[in-house]
Amino acid sequence: MMDRRTFIIDTAMLATSISFPFHFFDHNKNIVFGHQNKRYTWDEHWLDGLINKPSVKDCHEMVFTDKKEVILLTNDTKNNILIFDKSGKLNRSWGHDFPGAHGMTIHNEAEQYLFITDTEKHQFYKTTLNGKILNTWDCPLETGKYSDKKAFVPTETAITKEGEIYVADGYGAQYITHYDRDGHIKNIFGGRGDGDEHLDNAHGICIDYRTVKPTLIITDRNRCCFKRFTMTGDFLEKIVIPGANMCRPVISGDYLYAAVLTSYNTGNANTGFVIILDKDNQLVSAIAGTTPEYKKGICQTMQQTVKLFKHPHDVMIDDEDNLYVCQWNSGQILPMKFVPYV
Repeated sequence: MMDRRTFIIDTAMLATSISFPFHFFDHNKNIVFGHQNKRYTWDEHWLDGLINKPSVKDCHEMVFTDKKEVILLTNDTKNNILIFDKSGKLNRSWGHDFPGAHGMTIHNEAEQYLFITDTEKHQFYKTTLNGKILNTWDCPLETGKYSDKKAFVPTETAITKEGEIYVADGYGAQYITHYDRDGHIKNIFGGRGDGDEHLDNAHGICIDYRTVKPTLIITDRNRCCFKRFTMTGDFLEKIVIPGANMCRPVISGDYLYAAVLTSYNTGNANTGFVIILDKDNQLVSAIAGTTPEYKKGICQTMQQTVKLFKHPHDVMIDDEDNLYVCQWNSGQILPMKFVPYV
């Protein structure tokens, strides 16, 4: 994990030299991160009970199970999946088949299943929570959008309540392929291009049930925005957060959460933070980021303000609204846990 002494020095220097209201110290001298009603303290000790640190390369995504366990996806084939309880105990691990493990979605049927994307094998999979691979999908050559299966580099899936699948080709040709519940292709849309209906780094996708009718929210990371589409692929709107190269959208309750891999305007590595938007698409909080500000209805440019994260890649919210953040290319650190400040 991040060196504690370095962390304190960095935050102390910022606190004394720059008048940013991005954090304050509570009565226990804990640093409080975030803004408005979405503020947190860092539980830096939640994994202290680990006897041996499990091997990871990049920590890509996390989901929360019905059994109140935290599942972490890594691209380390010694253990692609690590399963923790909320106290930080490592319950079990599995997985040696996903060298490009990237996206992970949990879906409820008679039991819970995982959908995992692999960017190196150009495939995505349905598995049990214990690691049995049930289905494998290859490049959708039959759509006519691909002539080479290696052009398909899937980064994320979203699954409807009825079991239909949307897969985002975020590192490939930028298409969103829609499958029925039996795994047969129904539609394909998006793709690389300049119009609002097109995508540039469609890194993540989720289904938004907060709207009157369900809609899709898709990351357009290189344009620092999310785009909303109908379930049949028609463009509806874009939600622009200037300066934020965001990863996948994660909805919990009335809020949308996302890890921001880097601050676009800085052009530098190690500049990530976390954003939280309300159901009206307004940015209300940024953990380790600039205080959200709007001028004439336009969100002002965001950037990292404190060296809490390097490259946050995903967020997860548990049943007590604790927030977990895992990171890509950040010294192989395990996820960080944040507790709501009330």
